[in-house]
Amino acid sequence: MSPLALIAGDAHPGLAREIARQAQVPLLPVSISAFADGETRVRIEADVRATDLVIVQPTSSPTGERLLTLALIADAARAAGAARITALVPYFGYARQDVRKEPGEPRSAQLAARILATAGIDRVIVLELHSSALESAFPMPVTHLRADELLLPQLRGQRFAIVSPDAGGLKRAQRYAMALGAPLAVVAKQRTGADVAVPLQVLGKVRGEACLLVDDMASTGRTIAGAAQALLAAGAAEVHALFIHAVMAGGALERMRAAGVRRMLTTDSVRADAGPGVEVVSSAPLFARALRDAID
Repeated sequence: MSPLALIAGDAHPGLAREIARQAQVPLLPVSISAFADGETRVRIEADVRATDLVIVQPTSSPTGERLLTLALIADAARAAGAARITALVPYFGYARQDVRKEPGEPRSAQLAARILATAGIDRVIVLELHSSALESAFPMPVTHLRADELLLPQLRGQRFAIVSPDAGGLKRAQRYAMALGAPLAVVAKQRTGADVAVPLQVLGKVRGEACLLVDDMASTGRTIAGAAQALLAAGAAEVHALFIHAVMAGGALERMRAAGVRRMLTTDSVRADAGPGVEVVSSAPLFARALRDAID
């Protein structure tokens, strides 16, 4: 069996170091720089011949650059003789664009997956894709991890009504509701733009309840903020939020706080800072175990 080693991309080197430490595998050096015109330059500064190589790179903002850097590292590793290349992508950007909703639109998620295959990547490990159906878009095997075991222990012993902020996330919210033995509700909404959703009504009993909104990501924060306002208008006692990926475009945190969200629970699948009312749970144990299982 080929020896396992990790390389950290430029998106989240701290997470890569912690995964390597917990999985007890070496973290190999790589140089990532840019020419004066912004063109990315990559050089692996270790011998990776016959290595089972894992590249850790969430494709977070700037998404296109992170995706290309991942592809360039993979291509360099393939040319250098790596036996197998795994892309460990804690957050897979473009996952929301998996359906062509209007004529003239690409299916960006499928294209991003094909780019990884073209770069020579043999396997992908991801955390909580926007839709589990997207697994079929990857031309290579996919290990699709869930964040439940990371986040559920933070919720034990607390009473919540679990709420999905839209119908699309209902299955995820249902998992948490079943695991916690909690009631389930959903906020019906209408999407009026790429990052704009208008809440319509709350379906389920939330009056007098502490509500926990469960979503896969917070990008602009508008979906969670709108759902929080709808819940409070429906009589919820307080609103908390759980989201897997803290993408957090500018103003997202402030927007959710202003809407009445008291506490936010998330992972470090992308770089995320804990602060007042924001708790960040490390995803490194989940990824480290996935790598150890691959060795075994």
